[in-house]
Amino acid sequence: MQVAKIGVIGAGQMGGGIAQVAAQSGIDVVLVDAQREWAEKGRKKIEAALEKLVQKGKLKAEERAGVMARITIADNYAGFESCDVVVEAATENQELKKKIFQDLDKAVKPGAILASNTSSISITLLGAQTKRPEKVIGMHFMNPVPVMKLVEIVRGLATDEDTYQTVLALGGRFGKSLVTAKDIPGFIVNRLLIPFLNEACFALQESLGSIEDIDQGIKLGLNHPMGPFELADLIGLDTCLAISEVLHNELGDDKYRPAPLLRQYVAAGWLGRKSGRGFYKY
Repeated sequence: MQVAKIGVIGAGQMGGGIAQVAAQSGIDVVLVDAQREWAEKGRKKIEAALEKLVQKGKLKAEERAGVMARITIADNYAGFESCDVVVEAATENQELKKKIFQDLDKAVKPGAILASNTSSISITLLGAQTKRPEKVIGMHFMNPVPVMKLVEIVRGLATDEDTYQTVLALGGRFGKSLVTAKDIPGFIVNRLLIPFLNEACFALQESLGSIEDIDQGIKLGLNHPMGPFELADLIGLDTCLAISEVLHNELGDDKYRPAPLLRQYVAAGWLGRKSGRGFYKY
């Protein structure tokens, strides 16, 4: 299938980033969020990001105008009726995503591919919410989407070869590097990353070191560009907790249990950069 238009559900950090890279690759994008004003806000953020690229000389002004012209906003899923692929980038909540896929299945044209940006939830489960499980697949983008090169492609139990090949080609058009992961909770990246971030929370809880010392130790000792607390704040502590809970519940191993300190931060509303406070203040 040659993809000419895609839909994106969610205009936040991830959905907005996906819409941006798609539009920059020459694909028309329809952006939908729970409220139209959220989608409009997301589109303005994309415009601001492109303006920075123009100021840095990485994008021409006329190119920016062309990219923005390819991003339109719809009030609901009916706006996806002509889309070849729809990418869901909603909050990492299983029940929410199940409902989205049930509704999407009724709204999009026959043969359209439904992809999820989930970082941990079963693609097989999401596909089972539809009458087209063979057309459901995972496209897990890394954050921030315009900068990070990797996309994890996750095949559900029923995902067919045509869907897989179409999405591989789409990721290539986005200029991304692709890896294929088995549909096991956490896939590749978060199966390794979230226990690492969670263990940092246990280390802090046990006063193994300060936030700054743990971050500095990891950056200099392991040559990581960011420490675990800096990275957790960027991802969002609520997202880290949600993924950790999926790993714990689905894999049934206590080594994945969320640190009580992580739960406390989320309960306090200290979610990281997006809330102005996490392990650090912003």
